[in-house]
Amino acid sequence: MSTDQHRRQEYDGRHGYEGARVVLTGAGGGIGAALARRFAAEGATVVVNDLDPAKAAAVAAEIGPRAIALPGDASAIVADAREALGGTVDVYCANAGLASGGDAFADEAVWDAAWQTNVMAHVRAARALLPQWLERGSGRFVSTVSAAGLLTMIGAAPYSVTKHGALAFAEWLSLTYRHRGIQVHAICPQGVRTDMLTAAGSAGELVLAPTAIAPEDVADALFEGMAEGRFLILPHPEVAGFAAARATDPDRWLSGMNHLQQKWETE
Repeated sequence: MSTDQHRRQEYDGRHGYEGARVVLTGAGGGIGAALARRFAAEGATVVVNDLDPAKAAAVAAEIGPRAIALPGDASAIVADAREALGGTVDVYCANAGLASGGDAFADEAVWDAAWQTNVMAHVRAARALLPQWLERGSGRFVSTVSAAGLLTMIGAAPYSVTKHGALAFAEWLSLTYRHRGIQVHAICPQGVRTDMLTAAGSAGELVLAPTAIAPEDVADALFEGMAEGRFLILPHPEVAGFAAARATDPDRWLSGMNHLQQKWETE
Protein backbone atom coordinates (compact mmCIF):
# COMPACT_ATOMS: atom_id res chain seq x y z
CA MET A 1 0.00 0.00 0.00
CA SER A 2 1.38 3.44 -0.92
CA THR A 3 1.85 6.32 1.48
CA ASP A 4 -0.98 8.18 -0.25
CA GLN A 5 -3.30 5.25 0.37
CA HIS A 6 -2.29 5.20 4.03
CA ARG A 7 -3.17 8.88 4.25
CA ARG A 8 -6.60 8.30 2.74
CA GLN A 9 -7.54 5.60 5.24
CA GLU A 10 -10.05 6.66 7.87
CA TYR A 11 -8.63 5.83 11.26
CA ASP A 12 -11.27 4.45 13.60
CA GLY A 13 -9.06 3.15 16.41
CA ARG A 14 -10.51 -0.36 16.29
CA HIS A 15 -7.41 -2.00 14.83
CA GLY A 16 -4.58 -0.58 16.90
CA TYR A 17 -2.82 2.20 15.04
CA GLU A 18 -3.23 0.86 11.52
CA GLY A 19 -4.08 3.85 9.34
CA ALA A 20 -3.52 6.40 12.11
CA ARG A 21 -1.92 9.71 11.21
CA VAL A 22 0.66 10.66 13.81
CA VAL A 23 2.87 13.72 14.34
CA LEU A 24 6.04 13.50 16.42
CA THR A 25 8.00 16.62 17.28
CA GLY A 26 11.65 16.47 18.24
CA ALA A 27 11.85 13.14 16.45
CA GLY A 28 15.29 13.45 14.93
CA GLY A 29 16.66 11.17 17.65
CA GLY A 30 16.08 9.82 21.14
CA ILE A 31 12.55 9.30 22.42
CA GLY A 32 10.90 11.00 19.44
CA ALA A 33 12.64 8.76 16.92
CA ALA A 34 11.79 5.67 18.97
CA LEU A 35 8.13 6.69 19.08
CA ALA A 36 8.11 7.37 15.33
CA ARG A 37 9.52 3.91 14.61
CA ARG A 38 7.02 2.26 16.93
CA PHE A 39 3.96 4.04 15.56
CA ALA A 40 5.06 3.20 12.00
CA ALA A 41 5.62 -0.43 12.97
CA GLU A 42 2.05 -0.47 14.32
CA GLY A 43 0.73 0.67 10.93
CA ALA A 44 0.57 4.45 11.31
CA THR A 45 1.80 7.09 8.90
CA VAL A 46 4.13 9.39 10.83
CA VAL A 47 5.33 12.94 10.39
CA VAL A 48 8.88 13.18 11.69
CA ASN A 49 9.54 16.72 12.87
CA ASP A 50 12.82 18.16 14.08
CA LEU A 51 14.54 21.53 13.99
CA ASP A 52 17.44 19.82 12.21
CA PRO A 53 16.32 18.95 8.66
CA ALA A 54 19.04 16.33 8.23
CA LYS A 55 18.01 14.47 11.38
CA ALA A 56 14.32 14.51 10.44
CA ALA A 57 15.14 13.26 6.95
CA ALA A 58 17.40 10.49 8.26
CA VAL A 59 14.77 9.08 10.64
CA ALA A 60 12.05 9.30 7.99
CA ALA A 61 14.28 7.55 5.45
CA GLU A 62 15.06 4.79 7.95
CA ILE A 63 11.35 4.21 8.61
CA GLY A 64 10.46 4.19 4.92
CA PRO A 65 7.20 4.94 3.09
CA ARG A 66 5.16 5.34 6.26
CA ALA A 67 7.21 8.41 7.28
CA ILE A 68 7.25 12.03 6.13
CA ALA A 69 10.05 14.38 7.18
CA LEU A 70 8.86 17.82 8.24
CA PRO A 71 11.62 20.02 9.69
CA GLY A 72 10.83 23.22 11.54
CA ASP A 73 9.79 24.77 14.83
CA ALA A 74 7.52 22.43 16.79
CA SER A 75 5.39 25.43 17.80
CA ALA A 76 4.08 25.95 14.28
CA ILE A 77 3.90 22.70 12.35
CA VAL A 78 0.34 21.49 12.87
CA ALA A 79 -1.08 23.01 9.69
CA ASP A 80 1.72 21.67 7.49
CA ALA A 81 1.62 18.27 9.21
CA ARG A 82 -2.14 18.02 8.74
CA GLU A 83 -1.76 18.81 5.04
CA ALA A 84 1.04 16.25 4.67
CA LEU A 85 -1.20 13.63 6.27
CA GLY A 86 -4.15 14.28 4.00
CA GLY A 87 -6.13 16.63 6.21
CA THR A 88 -6.22 14.96 9.63
CA VAL A 89 -3.99 14.36 12.64
CA ASP A 90 -5.09 11.49 14.88
CA VAL A 91 -2.22 11.46 17.38
CA TYR A 92 0.06 14.37 18.25
CA CYS A 93 3.20 13.69 20.28
CA ALA A 94 4.55 16.91 21.79
CA ASN A 95 8.01 15.48 22.34
CA ALA A 96 10.38 18.34 21.48
CA GLY A 97 12.05 19.60 24.62
CA LEU A 98 14.85 21.83 25.80
CA ALA A 99 17.01 20.59 28.69
CA SER A 100 17.90 23.99 30.08
CA GLY A 101 20.27 23.92 33.01
CA GLY A 102 20.96 26.78 35.37
CA ASP A 103 19.69 28.24 38.61
CA ALA A 104 17.51 31.21 39.52
CA PHE A 105 20.17 33.48 37.99
CA ALA A 106 20.01 31.87 34.56
CA ASP A 107 19.73 34.40 31.77
CA GLU A 108 16.25 35.61 30.82
CA ALA A 109 16.76 34.21 27.34
CA VAL A 110 17.38 30.73 28.79
CA TRP A 111 14.17 30.89 30.80
CA ASP A 112 12.21 32.16 27.80
CA ALA A 113 13.54 29.47 25.46
CA ALA A 114 12.62 26.75 27.97
CA TRP A 115 9.14 28.21 28.41
CA GLN A 116 8.52 28.51 24.67
CA THR A 117 9.71 24.99 23.86
CA ASN A 118 8.58 23.00 26.89
CA VAL A 119 5.20 24.66 27.48
CA MET A 120 4.01 27.06 24.80
CA ALA A 121 4.75 24.68 21.92
CA HIS A 122 2.25 22.30 23.54
CA VAL A 123 -0.30 25.07 24.02
CA ARG A 124 0.01 26.22 20.40
CA ALA A 125 -0.32 22.68 19.10
CA ALA A 126 -3.45 22.11 21.17
CA ARG A 127 -4.98 25.34 19.88
CA ALA A 128 -4.49 24.14 16.32
CA LEU A 129 -5.64 20.56 16.94
CA LEU A 130 -8.62 20.92 19.25
CA PRO A 131 -11.21 22.45 16.89
CA GLN A 132 -11.07 19.47 14.50
CA TRP A 133 -10.74 16.92 17.29
CA LEU A 134 -13.70 18.29 19.23
CA GLU A 135 -15.83 18.42 16.10
CA ARG A 136 -15.21 14.76 15.31
CA GLY A 137 -15.10 13.61 18.95
CA SER A 138 -11.66 12.03 19.01
CA GLY A 139 -7.96 12.84 19.20
CA ARG A 140 -4.91 11.83 21.21
CA PHE A 141 -2.35 14.25 22.67
CA VAL A 142 0.89 12.79 24.04
CA SER A 143 3.14 15.08 26.07
CA THR A 144 6.73 14.07 26.81
CA VAL A 145 7.13 15.70 30.20
CA SER A 146 9.90 13.99 32.26
CA ALA A 147 9.95 12.94 35.89
CA ALA A 148 11.20 16.47 36.53
CA GLY A 149 7.64 17.60 35.91
CA LEU A 150 6.41 15.46 38.79
CA LEU A 151 9.47 15.95 40.99
CA THR A 152 12.32 18.31 40.07
CA MET A 153 15.91 18.17 38.81
CA ILE A 154 18.93 19.55 40.61
CA GLY A 155 20.95 22.09 38.65
CA ALA A 156 18.16 22.76 36.16
CA ALA A 157 15.68 25.37 37.36
CA PRO A 158 14.35 26.42 33.91
CA TYR A 159 13.90 22.79 32.88
CA SER A 160 12.22 21.72 36.12
CA VAL A 161 9.84 24.65 36.28
CA THR A 162 8.73 24.44 32.65
CA LYS A 163 8.29 20.67 32.82
CA HIS A 164 5.94 21.23 35.75
CA GLY A 165 4.11 23.60 33.42
CA ALA A 166 3.94 20.98 30.67
CA LEU A 167 2.44 18.46 33.09
CA ALA A 168 -0.07 21.01 34.36
CA PHE A 169 -1.20 21.77 30.81
CA ALA A 170 -1.56 18.07 29.96
CA GLU A 171 -3.63 17.55 33.12
CA TRP A 172 -5.83 20.50 32.20
CA LEU A 173 -6.40 19.15 28.69
CA SER A 174 -7.37 15.75 30.06
CA LEU A 175 -9.78 16.94 32.73
CA THR A 176 -11.39 19.45 30.37
CA TYR A 177 -11.91 17.33 27.26
CA ARG A 178 -11.86 13.63 28.15
CA HIS A 179 -15.65 13.40 28.08
CA ARG A 180 -15.51 14.74 24.51
CA GLY A 181 -13.23 12.00 23.21
CA ILE A 182 -9.83 13.64 23.70
CA GLN A 183 -7.25 11.29 25.21
CA VAL A 184 -4.16 12.76 26.85
CA HIS A 185 -1.02 11.04 28.10
CA ALA A 186 1.95 12.51 29.97
CA ILE A 187 5.21 10.56 29.70
CA CYS A 188 7.40 11.11 32.76
CA PRO A 189 10.65 9.11 32.53
CA GLN A 190 13.77 9.69 34.57
CA GLY A 191 17.05 9.10 32.73
CA VAL A 192 16.85 7.99 29.10
CA ARG A 193 19.96 7.24 27.09
CA THR A 194 19.75 10.16 24.69
CA ASP A 195 21.73 13.29 23.83
CA MET A 196 19.65 15.14 26.43
CA LEU A 197 21.05 12.92 29.19
CA THR A 198 24.56 13.66 27.99
CA ALA A 199 23.77 17.38 28.01
CA ALA A 200 22.67 17.15 31.65
CA GLY A 201 26.35 16.86 32.62
CA SER A 202 27.44 15.90 36.12
CA ALA A 203 23.94 16.33 37.58
CA GLY A 204 22.62 13.86 35.04
CA GLU A 205 25.45 11.46 35.79
CA LEU A 206 24.61 11.59 39.50
CA VAL A 207 20.82 11.47 39.38
CA LEU A 208 19.75 9.99 36.05
CA ALA A 209 22.47 7.82 34.53
CA PRO A 210 22.41 4.97 37.08
CA THR A 211 18.86 3.95 36.13
CA ALA A 212 18.79 5.23 32.55
CA ILE A 213 16.76 3.23 30.05
CA ALA A 214 16.67 3.04 26.26
CA PRO A 215 14.30 5.25 24.22
CA GLU A 216 12.58 2.08 23.02
CA ASP A 217 11.64 1.30 26.64
CA VAL A 218 9.82 4.64 26.77
CA ALA A 219 7.91 3.71 23.61
CA ASP A 220 6.94 0.38 25.16
CA ALA A 221 5.67 2.15 28.28
CA LEU A 222 3.63 4.60 26.22
CA PHE A 223 1.93 1.90 24.16
CA GLU A 224 1.12 -0.08 27.29
CA GLY A 225 -0.33 3.03 28.91
CA MET A 226 -2.36 3.99 25.84
CA ALA A 227 -3.82 0.48 25.69
CA GLU A 228 -4.87 0.82 29.33
CA GLY A 229 -6.14 4.37 28.93
CA ARG A 230 -3.76 5.81 31.54
CA PHE A 231 -2.94 9.50 31.70
CA LEU A 232 0.37 9.16 33.52
CA ILE A 233 3.03 7.08 31.78
CA LEU A 234 5.91 6.11 34.09
CA PRO A 235 8.68 4.23 32.26
CA HIS A 236 10.45 4.22 35.65
CA PRO A 237 7.69 2.85 37.94
CA GLU A 238 9.55 3.96 41.06
CA VAL A 239 8.72 7.56 40.18
CA ALA A 240 5.20 6.93 41.51
CA GLY A 241 6.64 6.32 44.97
CA PHE A 242 8.83 9.42 44.78
CA ALA A 243 5.84 11.53 43.77
CA ALA A 244 3.75 10.09 46.61
CA ALA A 245 6.52 10.91 49.12
CA ARG A 246 6.77 14.44 47.75
CA ALA A 247 3.02 14.95 48.14
CA THR A 248 2.58 13.38 51.57
CA ASP A 249 5.73 14.59 53.34
CA PRO A 250 7.16 17.50 51.34
CA ASP A 251 9.64 18.64 53.98
CA ARG A 252 11.22 15.21 54.26
CA TRP A 253 11.33 14.94 50.48
CA LEU A 254 12.88 18.40 50.10
CA SER A 255 15.46 17.56 52.75
CA GLY A 256 16.42 14.44 50.82
CA MET A 257 16.73 16.40 47.59
CA ASN A 258 18.81 19.02 49.36
CA HIS A 259 21.23 16.32 50.49
CA LEU A 260 21.48 15.26 46.85
CA GLN A 261 22.14 18.87 45.90
CA GLN A 262 24.95 19.10 48.45
CA LYS A 263 26.47 15.86 47.19
CA TRP A 264 26.47 17.25 43.66
CA GLU A 265 28.08 20.49 44.79
CA THR A 266 30.96 18.68 46.49
CA GLU A 267 31.75 16.20 43.70
